[in-house]
Amino acid sequence: MGDLRKPFLLLALLAVALVVGVELGAAALTGGGDASGALRDNAGRLGVELGDVGAVSEPAGRGIGHLALIDVVALWTTGLFCLSLVLPDRVQGRVQGVATLVFSIVLLLVSLVLLIVAFVELTVMVSLFLAPPFGTLAYLAVWGFFPVGDAAVLLGLVLLLKLVWAGLLLAAQPRFLRNKGLVALALTTLLCTVALQFLHGLVPVILVSILDDLGAVVFAVVALIWALVLLIGSIPAIVKAIRTTATTSGRTVR
Repeated sequence: MGDLRKPFLLLALLAVALVVGVELGAAALTGGGDASGALRDNAGRLGVELGDVGAVSEPAGRGIGHLALIDVVALWTTGLFCLSLVLPDRVQGRVQGVATLVFSIVLLLVSLVLLIVAFVELTVMVSLFLAPPFGTLAYLAVWGFFPVGDAAVLLGLVLLLKLVWAGLLLAAQPRFLRNKGLVALALTTLLCTVALQFLHGLVPVILVSILDDLGAVVFAVVALIWALVLLIGSIPAIVKAIRTTATTSGRTVR
């Protein structure tokens, strides 16, 4: 890769690994706060007397966690760049094609499963919310009080780390800007993060869970697209590796 600055590349790998780690841990870092009082207030507006309410917690949401489906592609791509630091080009070409094929298939399957789960949950949310009063109360009890503040802090941290990742990649090798796939991936993950922040602030808090789940559905679809891109892109590398191996074997036999 020419004048590749290795420390910056390794730091970029660390930054994007932190991004994925924060997103995967979002379910544990957000939600869980007591929402019993808010539920009683909303029940009163619907004309329903709840009496004593058990523990009602804020939901963690799926949006931030589903961002990891996209950012794991950024982690994988950066990892492949780092792999070039320790493997010869010939060996890397063979390993990269097969490994990317396996990774893309796994990502495809995981994204598809999570897409179905998020879509089903979104359907249930909307159905309950549009069935007052008891359906709406059931929705409020489970999803009605999304922790917008906690999510905003996490998304701000994630966005900062992504900008650091992009900056470190450019510092490591300015010619990465010529890599259209990498630029498209960086823009995709940044836009998805900003879009989720926008969705969280677009509606009243009782509706945020619905838009958060909608974001999760969209992110799963985007991840499916990137998985297909990786899958298709790995095929030429595998074919080239097979041809090279066959040619080398033929020369050895002769």
